[in-house]
Amino acid sequence: MYCIDPQKIRWAFWVGLTGLGVVAGCSSSSPEPSPPTVPARPTASVSSTTTAKPAASSGTLSAPGPVRNWVEVRAQAARRLVAANPNMTYMGTVPDVLLAIPVLEVELNADGSVRRIDVLRHPGQAPDTVKLATDAVHRAAPFGDVSRLPKPWRFTETFLFNDDRKFKPRTLD
Repeated sequence: MYCIDPQKIRWAFWVGLTGLGVVAGCSSSSPEPSPPTVPARPTASVSSTTTAKPAASSGTLSAPGPVRNWVEVRAQAARRLVAANPNMTYMGTVPDVLLAIPVLEVELNADGSVRRIDVLRHPGQAPDTVKLATDAVHRAAPFGDVSRLPKPWRFTETFLFNDDRKFKPRTLD
């Protein structure tokens, strides 16, 4: 008989997605693993690029705070994604089965504005979620001054879409 733990299945998916390896074992007493680190960008895996900007947001976002490292940039970006897209996000528990999981790499200018977005993972089901995620990133920009951080000025965000086509940034999960 197999032991199926949805959290471990979700974790194994992310570990496999980031190329870190495979999670083995099936014990309910093991501690929750920490989220994977952002891997270096493999040049060959970039599927497409988008640079078009959608209409600006309603201006309800406050100015981004100062950031000292890329962990802070990702956290601030995830919070801004939720704040800029309140009708398109959910903050509850991630469902066991997701509709789509697009992964975007966001390249920034020194001031934190979006320079380019590369799609690292196109979902097979619900391909329209890539456009939803890309538009959400543009509405949430800028992400803070990154001029003092080491180049390349980019970060990766994974969008966890539920059946209602609402997303949760993986960084906040």
